[in-house]
Amino acid sequence: MHLTLRTPVSQPPARVMAGFTRELFLALAPPFPPLTLLRFDGCRRGDVIEIELHVGPKRLRWTSLITDHGQLPDGTHFFVDEGQELPPPLRFWRHRHLLEPGPAGGSVIVDEIEYRSASPLLDAVLYPLMWAQFAWRKPIYRRWFSVNSEQ
Repeated sequence: MHLTLRTPVSQPPARVMAGFTRELFLALAPPFPPLTLLRFDGCRRGDVIEIELHVGPKRLRWTSLITDHGQLPDGTHFFVDEGQELPPPLRFWRHRHLLEPGPAGGSVIVDEIEYRSASPLLDAVLYPLMWAQFAWRKPIYRRWFSVNSEQ
């Protein structure tokens, strides 16, 4: 299943890329399920991000590896995280973060997510939840990367 969300922000792509820090990662965490950040190496190829999701009494691990990062000829900065250890029901996860040049010197943050579970039907059932988890980020991105932000 594929999901894409676009969020315009007022800082340029290089500055937005530099702002993808541990602090931003924690700020972007939705209220449910609560999580504990166990490891955050950064957003460069080879870096690892590891979280523990708290779902009732269960603790579920999610480990992602940054498999690619860089800058495209058009000025777009990007990085890609891929799930290595995923909580059920997920079996596949790839999240491309594109930081495209936007109007007036700003950027457009593009979250391109591809995920799979055990069945296409379950993927479709999960879609609204996935969309909500990433739509939650939009006002945080706008606030974090406002012109007056020190991030």
